[in-house]
Amino acid sequence: MPCYSLDGLSPVVHPSAFVHPSAELIGDVWIGANVYIGPLASLRGDFGRIVVRDGANVQDTCVMHAFPGKDCVVEVDGHIGHGAVLHGCTVGRNALVGMNSVVMDEVEIGESAIVAAGAFVRAGMKVPARSLLMGSPAKVVRELSDDEVRWKGQGTQVYQALARRCRASLVPVEPLAHADEARSRFTPAQLTAGVSEAEMGLKPLVEVKRG
Repeated sequence: MPCYSLDGLSPVVHPSAFVHPSAELIGDVWIGANVYIGPLASLRGDFGRIVVRDGANVQDTCVMHAFPGKDCVVEVDGHIGHGAVLHGCTVGRNALVGMNSVVMDEVEIGESAIVAAGAFVRAGMKVPARSLLMGSPAKVVRELSDDEVRWKGQGTQVYQALARRCRASLVPVEPLAHADEARSRFTPAQLTAGVSEAEMGLKPLVEVKRG
């Protein structure tokens, strides 16, 4: 993986984590156990410390950065969707930041809260636990249901399983020249290996709500 030391500070990555080879970790970056860091993610610990705690995931093209002397933290089981930008904020335990959201400096996202896709969370906002945040600028719109919190947790378990799958079997290959229409597909059993009751987490939330 591309890791860079800066002024004598090198990234720290737990052996059970998976960091995609195209992601970049610079300087004062801490990656915990069972973490998944997706392709093209940029974690720049060149001004402040970047911390991704155990079981969290930071997906494709996400950015984590902070002002000098400040930290940017994703707590245990945090879930950062594709293309999100986190700057000098704290994402609480089991919270989710949706795709293409921007979370600004000194924001605190409460435990098991969800920031909807495309939201802009203004600097200094304190987001209550188990709340749904939407819009630009983002506002708390309601409390999350038990089903929504469960859905979030199950989706994060699937990413923890993905970290294990990638560590075990992801290898670079040359692409095939022709498609075999009869080729197998990934099965729920593969996607949830070692995960309990995770199938609901494989569905978009809109399908879960439909029942």
